Amino acid sequence: MKHDVIVIGGGYAGMAAALQLLRARRSVAVIDAGQRRNRFASHAHGFLSQDGVPPGEIAAQSRAQLERYADLTWIEGEAVTLDGARDAFEVGLGDGASLSGRRVLMAAGVQDTLPEVDGIGERWGRSVFHCPYCHGYELDRGRIGVIGSGPMSVHQAELLTEWGCVTFFPNGAVALEADLREALERRGVTVEEAVIERIEGKADICLADGRRLAFAGLFAAPTVSPASPLAERAGCALEDTPMGVILRTDAAKQTTVPGVYACGDVATMPHSVSLAVGDGAMAGAQVHRSLVWPEA
Repeated sequence: MKHDVIVIGGGYAGMAAALQLLRARRSVAVIDAGQRRNRFASHAHGFLSQDGVPPGEIAAQSRAQLERYADLTWIEGEAVTLDGARDAFEVGLGDGASLSGRRVLMAAGVQDTLPEVDGIGERWGRSVFHCPYCHGYELDRGRIGVIGSGPMSVHQAELLTEWGCVTFFPNGAVALEADLREALERRGVTVEEAVIERIEGKADICLADGRRLAFAGLFAAPTVSPASPLAERAGCALEDTPMGVILRTDAAKQTTVPGVYACGDVATMPHSVSLAVGDGAMAGAQVHRSLVWPEA
């Protein structure tokens, strides 16, 4: 069976795109490796109608709604190869099976590269965050620590003063020129020059000089890159952004390879569940239009 669209990635963007296509009565295969980016967070916030709901519940409810449509094929597995061309793509799975499709939509998301700080990984999504709109409110205007990782960290520290009293740790990763330091000072940010040795407890920063500073929560700006290498291997161009590498797409969400589209975190900045769902819905409609008017 040849599917109209193969969606690689069963997260929020991929499911939102699939919904538009299924409602257009198109056959859709979703390949899901089960690695949602926000799987470490206990609750999702800032997503209208789902504020405060555990991410796993949102994903399960969304999949259940998709499965009401007879034209859906849901595959739990990993896409490992992508070959062919527009109207004749082949996607190979990790178990050796393969799928045929007219269009491919990349929605496998991104992977985060965190600052090299001992203790940050096990707290990621729980007491160390990246999005103030998703997690800032719950810190109840408490003390917030921002761990430097690159140029975006200064912007992050400035913005977070809306949610609490901010201390910024350049941590050897950010060179604070006079203008950047002045910008932080104008926002009331305290700059702590001591190097971070490790994170302990819920969100306590232990410094190399022996001090231990307690915070309600910590923030870091990770560097992102596509979670799946398939699009790049197929020839899709990448785009460098201040937050990392994503897939280049045009206004119709198509990559530089005809017939291959992309949406969600892997194709847009910034990132949140709400933005991923919106981008997925737009991508689904655009892919459908390409099937209706292939000459466009």
